[in-house]
Amino acid sequence: MKRAVILVMDSLGIGASADANLYGDEGTDTLGHIAKACADGLADVSDVRQGQLKIPHLTRLGIVAAHQLSTGSLLAGAGEDISVEAAFGYAIEQSKDKDTPSGHWEMAGVPVPFKWGTFPKTLPCFPDDLIQNFIKQADLPGILGNCHASGTEIIKQLGEEHIKTGKPICYTSADSVFQIAAHEHHFGLERLLEISKTAKTLVDDLNSTRVIARPFVGETADNFQRTSNRKDLTTPPIADTLLDQLTQAGGQVVSVGKISDIFAGRGITSCVKAKDNMGLFDAMLESLQNAADNTLVFVNFVDFDSHYGHRRDVAGYAKALEDFDVRLPELEALMQTGDVALITADHGCDPTHPGSDHTREHVPVLFLGPDIKSQNIGARASFADMGQTLAKHFGIEPLAHGQSIDLF
Repeated sequence: MKRAVILVMDSLGIGASADANLYGDEGTDTLGHIAKACADGLADVSDVRQGQLKIPHLTRLGIVAAHQLSTGSLLAGAGEDISVEAAFGYAIEQSKDKDTPSGHWEMAGVPVPFKWGTFPKTLPCFPDDLIQNFIKQADLPGILGNCHASGTEIIKQLGEEHIKTGKPICYTSADSVFQIAAHEHHFGLERLLEISKTAKTLVDDLNSTRVIARPFVGETADNFQRTSNRKDLTTPPIADTLLDQLTQAGGQVVSVGKISDIFAGRGITSCVKAKDNMGLFDAMLESLQNAADNTLVFVNFVDFDSHYGHRRDVAGYAKALEDFDVRLPELEALMQTGDVALITADHGCDPTHPGSDHTREHVPVLFLGPDIKSQNIGARASFADMGQTLAKHFGIEPLAHGQSIDLF
């Protein structure tokens, strides 16, 4: 039996890439800086977590060793015993941006050789004709925001006005994205999804990758909270990915979380949703338990990025890493002969770095399974090496990009 699981720890970078200076991300290190904050007592929060970062299973599977390969430094608080029971290394992104779709597509064998269209850090940030067409076609009384912003902060600032006026909150980031926040009940979830589809048709002409619908609930700035009904409307991949080729060869691809959105539904045979990282872990385990031969279970653990990275919440990120780590033995217990699991990330989002955007970093590449030998697979020249390795595992045609890794 040949099955595989990809676990994307969304935004868990392990050290700045050589080109990080081009993105204003020199010296970033998502995992390293979280561990350092924990070791220094800066991530101690009563009733949340205390002390050094506790990730013994990720350490055993090679993340500390991969981080040391990437940065040349031992992770703070790691101790001397970092013996590894998996294949470990790191990968360097070749795509020209540090956004979610580019990272995922590249790990599935399709690097993006151009930069996506983004919006300037001006006030307003969106072109006037785009907004006027959006207001007209979506039949809106206007919009709020029209700026670069943290999603949680702009909801606090403008949520009450949004409820009063019925104007959706529109904002962006350094990524190629047009985000729309609206109240799930006062504005309506279906209405939000409808106007998001309208916006996607308009931003396509600007080579913008995504429109994200960001529903929230609550009645005042003190209790506004985003819900799990987020919807990403994404441009389809620019070429066939591992997912396309596997399904075309008769295999199955199970999307857990937002994977289907990231790939615009391409190469997906079934979808499972969940509200948070632990729910996603549950769904992943159930999907693997029920998976037939030639099935890929692909899951994105979005909370690392959306709840903690973008919000620059070091303690929350550390706790999320520890919660994830505790559950890894459950995955290992379900794996059968012939199964492969890959733990990786799509970019960084260093919570100690100024601003609220992604950071240009290397990502961990940890392959584990009953038959996989412990080895140092070194620095991989592209995220595409991961997809190529899984294409070889499934015995399908090689992908257009990437070098496969001998895991067995």
